[in-house]
Amino acid sequence: MKKKLLLFASMVILVSVYSQPRGLKTTGAGPSAHLLWVVPPGLVNTISLGAVIKAKASSADNTILQIGTMPDTPLQGPYALVAGGSKGIGYAIAEALARRGYNLVLIARHLDSLYSAKNILESTYGIHVELLAYDLAKEETADIITKWCTDRNIQLKILCNVAGFGGARDYLSLPLDTLRYMVRLNIESTMAVTLSLLPLLEKNAPSYILNVASMAGFAPIPIKNLYSATKSAVVFFSYSLHYQLKKKHISVSCLAPGPVFTKPEIREDTKKKLGWIGMKMAVSPERVGEIAVRETLNKKLIIVPGSLAKISAFFIRLLPRRWIVALYGRVGDK
Repeated sequence: MKKKLLLFASMVILVSVYSQPRGLKTTGAGPSAHLLWVVPPGLVNTISLGAVIKAKASSADNTILQIGTMPDTPLQGPYALVAGGSKGIGYAIAEALARRGYNLVLIARHLDSLYSAKNILESTYGIHVELLAYDLAKEETADIITKWCTDRNIQLKILCNVAGFGGARDYLSLPLDTLRYMVRLNIESTMAVTLSLLPLLEKNAPSYILNVASMAGFAPIPIKNLYSATKSAVVFFSYSLHYQLKKKHISVSCLAPGPVFTKPEIREDTKKKLGWIGMKMAVSPERVGEIAVRETLNKKLIIVPGSLAKISAFFIRLLPRRWIVALYGRVGDK
């Protein structure tokens, strides 16, 4: 029986290791490499449906592009803000919210994918979409987003912290500035954006917060040391925040998916290395988004999409961490 349990645990670990993102989702190795545009100090281009104005920025080294309504323009109807909502799981969450009639504020670094998301969502679901092209890892971004929402009196009902990155390389094989960027994007941005927007969420209560972690956050993974650590922090942060905000009528949920085929190469890699079990365990981004939003609105704390993924997550959390980290280590050594 013990051997069978260990064999199953090994298969679970293989799936969870290889289901993580391949390749760093950044535009470069250092902090300056993550800027999208360069503008004169103190100025930022603000685009409002074709109109270009100049506005003061809170920092000279963080470039911001806003596409949407002008300041002091109240926005009507309930809104959901999706940080990292232009593609992948973030877009799927945005689409699930749009199906339920929520207007959206989408935040990402790349303008082309934001425009694409806006056009599809507005034409398909008849909602209004605001776009903010920000680097969420920047320290000042949370305050700027909050001011933008407050100036427009956004009726913010749902906050979704989706932005993050990981890759085949991790601690011991990445430069320090890239590791710091991972920490800032995966956990610091979630913490900062949440705290900054709490007054708006409380004002519009009952409201909801959805933080996106990963099954990698359920156990230490030597080959993904820092990534699993940041996702574990998101899980623990969500657990505690769920109870901290109960009396404020703000529900907190945490999405921890297994394999999600957001890119063709992830599907191919999963099929090649894990065979049928990896394919059976995988859940499409569209289904992940739908499950995440449905369960968030049902006030579920931990959300693991897919039956096989739920079983795997159960065993990962049940087994002693010494066993899990040893098994993860063996997988990484192969």
